[in-house]
Order: sequence, then structure tokens, then C-alpha cells
Amino acid sequence: MVRVEGRSKQGARPRLARAGRTRRVVIIAAPGAEMLDVVGPFQVFASATQLARTDADSAPIYRVEIVSCSRRTAFMTNCGLRMSAHRSFRDVRGQIDTLLIAGGSAIEEDRTSPEVVRWVREIAARTRRVGSVCTGALLLARAGLLDGRRATTHWNWCEGLARRYPQVMVEPHPIFIRDGNVYTSAGVTAGMDLALALVEDDHGSRLALRVARQLVLYLRRPGGQAQFSAALSLQLSDRQPLRELQTWVLENLDKSLSVQALAEHVAMSPRNFARVFGREMRVTPGKFVERLRVEAARRRLEETRHSLKKIAGQCGLGSVGSMRRIFQRLVGIPPGQYRQHFRYAGSS
Repeated sequence: MVRVEGRSKQGARPRLARAGRTRRVVIIAAPGAEMLDVVGPFQVFASATQLARTDADSAPIYRVEIVSCSRRTAFMTNCGLRMSAHRSFRDVRGQIDTLLIAGGSAIEEDRTSPEVVRWVREIAARTRRVGSVCTGALLLARAGLLDGRRATTHWNWCEGLARRYPQVMVEPHPIFIRDGNVYTSAGVTAGMDLALALVEDDHGSRLALRVARQLVLYLRRPGGQAQFSAALSLQLSDRQPLRELQTWVLENLDKSLSVQALAEHVAMSPRNFARVFGREMRVTPGKFVERLRVEAARRRLEETRHSLKKIAGQCGLGSVGSMRRIFQRLVGIPPGQYRQHFRYAGSS
């Protein structure tokens, strides 16, 4: 049996330690819980606490607990690993700052008891913020906490969430969504993106970036980013030529990537290529290339000190003005602001 404890180690960042406030985070898990829905956010908050502490006597910034949805604290996760929660939901006392619902089979199949649903509804009313990871959104919806709100969940469950709870405004694409004090996130690892965003809300971008670096997360993704990157979408195609096209496009972003050029590379006529690509990818080749270019530009903004002019040229986005307009349309903020907010400290 594996027991997950919320102990913290000595770290840095004295300003946070002097604040002296510990936020209590409760993660709700039911039988069949998705393992990463639980331990992913748990580790983010634990790492933030480790990095923020200056000495053994300083107050931890987070105290994280796993709470089971049954009388027993032990439960089996969906991957077959048994976990032991800190306590049952019936034994929770005191103030909670953040309540997160992990997804899993019991929630997906509505096997959580009415007592649990009532408890979630009541505890949420006196909690600063409430959220879900993956299909945990189904329990929030069942408790009426998503009525009239924008929400998301794992892409494979968005249609089911909308069908079961038509009063919820389901958005299938974002990594996570905030609507008031209610947060919902997409599948599995998106729970770590959400947790990082919550850390940033509480303690600033610097600590969130340090946590991301410590956990070797490739990218701290903003909530509005699509659940599928453009490159991943192409990998899902059944057609080998289209899957292989990705590497060639990424290596030639600064070149002319017209429909004719793409069609020639996969030995298809432009008309047939555009038809097949649109059917497979549900987007035009031009818009797809634009998304790849923006994703590449974002990585350079986060990881390098290159000028906006150089990045625009490397990624085939034309002038700085053109890149700014495209970023504003697809990302929601201009590239300069994006870099200021998301660039890792020490980028080369």
C-alpha cells in the first residue's frame, strides 16, 4: 500500500515564508481514481511548499490532503495501485482553502453516493475555490456547482458532460477554465497545469515557474491552450504521409508552406491534398501551418532571449506586426506580453 504524505523540505524564497499563511488543499478521490489526477496536483503543491520554505520552523504555504469518497480511507486507483487517503470525507473538519475533485471510474459511472454529492455541495459553499481534474467535473456538475458556468473536462468526456448536464456550458478545447471561483481542467496531466496556475495566483509567476522547472515540465501551459497541440493532432492521422509531413513542416517553418508546397512533399495534387487534409484534420492546411508556427514561436519566447523580429522570421510569421496580430487572435495576448509572463528565468 502506498501512502502519500504532505511533508515539506527546506527550500528558498523568504518572502513567502514570512507571510506565515498555510492554505489547506483537499483533493477528493473515489475508487477507480485516475492516479495522475490525484498525485499530479498533489506534487505541484508539495513542490511549491518545498521551494518556498526557508527553515524547518517556517509555515508551509500549502497543506495538502487526500480525502476518500467512502467510509474507508484505502482505495484502488484505476491503474491497480492502492492508495490510502488521509481521511474519509466524513471526517473532514475545519476550513478548506482549495477543494479539487479527481476524476475516475466511480465518478464517471455515477457510483458516488448522494451523501458525497451533498457534502461536496455544502463544503464548496464555504471554500475559497473549487476545481476538478479530468472527469471530476462530472461530480461538480452533479452537485450543481457548474450550473450556468463554462467548464471543460477530458476531451473524450466533453460530449457526455454536455449531454448529462445541459445547464453546463461545456468547452471541449481549453486546458483549464476558470469561471468565478470554480475551476475545471482537461484530462490527466492538465491537472498539473491547473495546479501551477493556482500556485501562480497565490504566490506569483516566479514560484510557479520554479515548480515547473523542478518537475521538468516541458511547458507551463496557459488555460486557453488547446488540449491537442497541432503537432499531436497530425500524429493522430491514419495516413502515414500526413504524419510524416509534421517533421518536414517543423524543419521548414521559415519557408513558403503553401498548399502546393505541402502537396508536392507528400506527392499529391494540391486539390486532392487539401481535400484529404481537411477531412483528416478538420482544418485547412493554412490554418494548421499557422498553429504550428505559433506553437514554435511560443516555445522560443519561453526558452530564448531572441528578439521578436528573429523569432517571427524563424517561425515564418513575417514581421513583428504580423506575429503580434496572429498571437492576439490565437493566443489572446501579444508576443511581448506572453514572453514577460511565461519565459523561464535564465533562458538563453
